[in-house]
Amino acid sequence: MLISLIRLTQAVPLFLSEIAPAHLRGGLNILFQLNVTIGILVAELVNYGALKVKPWGWRISLSLAGVPGVVLTLGSFLLVETPNSLVERGYVEEAKSVLRRIRGTDNIHAEFEDLVEASNTAKQVKHPFRNLIKRRNLPQLVITCCLQFFQQFTGINAIMFYAPVIFKTLGFGDDASLYSSVITGGVNVLSTLVSVYSVDKIGRKMLLLEACVQMFISQVAIAILLAHGFKDGQTTLPTSSAIPVVVLICVFVSAFAWSWGPLGWLIASEIFPLETRSAGQSVTVCVNMVFTFVIAQAFLSMLCSFEYGIFLFFASWVVIMGLFTIFFIPETKGIPIEEMEMVWRQHWFWKKIVPDDMPGHGATNEKALELKNVKVAPGEVA
Repeated sequence: MLISLIRLTQAVPLFLSEIAPAHLRGGLNILFQLNVTIGILVAELVNYGALKVKPWGWRISLSLAGVPGVVLTLGSFLLVETPNSLVERGYVEEAKSVLRRIRGTDNIHAEFEDLVEASNTAKQVKHPFRNLIKRRNLPQLVITCCLQFFQQFTGINAIMFYAPVIFKTLGFGDDASLYSSVITGGVNVLSTLVSVYSVDKIGRKMLLLEACVQMFISQVAIAILLAHGFKDGQTTLPTSSAIPVVVLICVFVSAFAWSWGPLGWLIASEIFPLETRSAGQSVTVCVNMVFTFVIAQAFLSMLCSFEYGIFLFFASWVVIMGLFTIFFIPETKGIPIEEMEMVWRQHWFWKKIVPDDMPGHGATNEKALELKNVKVAPGEVA
């Protein structure tokens, strides 16, 4: 089951990025994350209900996990191959047909030519993973790995995995702690909807930066409330402090859910060239799973050792994330996926890394053409 989940995490963002038109790519891709958050919420509701069924309620939770697997299996028969995949395997006419169908127009010549040129470049690469460490792919590799590292060091999985433990520590009972984790799951779903609506309007970078500010403020405020509430050897938090802490945790979860959660997968799936796209997504999933494991294993020990300081620890990482976003993450909104190499040529820092002879594909829309004439200041991208 875990292996299937990892494969889906690798394949679905790539599939969505390759079939989506540039101006809708962000919102359509984040629908994947939206369904993940809905699944988390449903699982929490099932667990809450199963708790009432004694002594075999846990069997309900385990058995219902098979339902999504059946739905995914049946749904896979309705999917089409992406035009990129078809062109790369030599099914040119079928690729044209699929591209016409998903775009809803016969005017696909320019986009299709870009796909063919990208495919020709990709066929020259015999070792995609070895190619990842070449200079032309270093910006994508660094950003992808950092996004996954930072995503976990926001502290989100620590909170989501151990929400019942945290809320019980705050003074809630066993039932109330599960109920509180359901609340955070609901906030997660609603906030991801915000990202679906806004990511292609205000851009990836703005969402990341706004979330850094919101997460930092909420985590520092939580630390202050916990430091004040647990003084004098108290083992539970007073209601006057516990309720604001729950609210602030929801504020934190909402910020993550419309930014670093979905955008960590979206940006990684859209910045790699075709020849290293699958290999790059594999690295993305691997790095994410490694640091998910690290945080999950370390959090309880860190909570016992740091106490309220654990939130200051994650808040300090949020500051680093914000600085990294300002200076090193380019804006990819509205840029065709096969024209993404122009981003690195225009970025104030990455243009020093990528080689001058980096292969390119002619710009196919106004946004890509405009990039050629825009001067970019440090910390910004066209």
